[in-house]
Amino acid sequence: MQLWNKLNKEDLEKHLREIGHKFVTISFYKYAKIVNPQLFRDHLFQMWSQFDVVGRTYIAHEGINAQIAVPTEFLGAFREALYGIEFLNNVRLNFAVDDAEAEFPFLKLKIKVRDKILADGLEDENFDVTKIGKHLKAAEFNELTNDPDTILIDFRNHYEHEVGHFKGAHLPDVDTFRESLPYIEETILKGNEDKNIVMYCTGGIRCEKASAWFKHKGFANIHQLEGGIIKYANDAKELGLENKFIGKNFVFDERRGERISDDIIAVCHQCGAPADTHTNCVNDACHLLFIQCDSCKETKKNCCSDECLDTINLPLELQKELRQGKDNSNKIFKKGRSNKLPFKLNTEKPLSLIEHSIKK
Repeated sequence: MQLWNKLNKEDLEKHLREIGHKFVTISFYKYAKIVNPQLFRDHLFQMWSQFDVVGRTYIAHEGINAQIAVPTEFLGAFREALYGIEFLNNVRLNFAVDDAEAEFPFLKLKIKVRDKILADGLEDENFDVTKIGKHLKAAEFNELTNDPDTILIDFRNHYEHEVGHFKGAHLPDVDTFRESLPYIEETILKGNEDKNIVMYCTGGIRCEKASAWFKHKGFANIHQLEGGIIKYANDAKELGLENKFIGKNFVFDERRGERISDDIIAVCHQCGAPADTHTNCVNDACHLLFIQCDSCKETKKNCCSDECLDTINLPLELQKELRQGKDNSNKIFKKGRSNKLPFKLNTEKPLSLIEHSIKK
């Protein structure tokens, strides 16, 4: 059986339209010892292909991290097959809050073997990622974060919490999880060893590792939001709890965000108008991720700058010539950081719209 996809984007979209599935977006992770990640990867690919699963999954010796979309008609069979894997039996599945913002959340199934399911830069052989902090359900999270002796920390990157975050949270201006660990320890946790530390992220995987790391480093009162923002939003709605999350939850699929509250706390990076929709610059030599309002989207034609707008109007062959020999990976990796974006706020804590207006 074929163990990877060979179709291009256009053929993939055509295929998905032809089969006509309605997908539900799911994420899950599990830290566990996987002896042969490649063998497990191939097994999963064969299993999930028969259910027409699409999405992105990473396998490593330390576990699995999956962001996928499953056809609703196969959801029961998929869950049964997944739970048939011993270490994944009853693993928590985080269902998307809103699946309506993209025609297809993913176009194909990609399962990759990596050194780690979450790059952390840690090389401590005595560190045990399974010795985690205390999980908090939505109601417990609300109660503990009301305590003045609690420090709430967002463990996501700058472009994620810029469009949405919990009220009162510390919002570190970082680009990667690897960078966040030493930064948060030095600038937020140091001197607060006696405080309640509560951390959160999108689905829980980053906090799971971070909570174990800071316990390993000697911090005693470590807590994490169970299931992350995704589970919190679903539970708060179902249980009628106060929703303390404002704005959008950034997600790593074609939707790029799911609405949690009606608040728009970010601004268009091009004109400064209230906006929280991320787009990738359409110029193939750029693909910078940034926030763009509908008006700028129309006038700039999905480009991040006039330079990129001029480029996409050139003949395709000339565009290819101009791209040769240029490495834009760092610019793409530094999502949203470019001197071409006059309204990107690179402060540690993003300004509110009112503060931004005063600054202007």
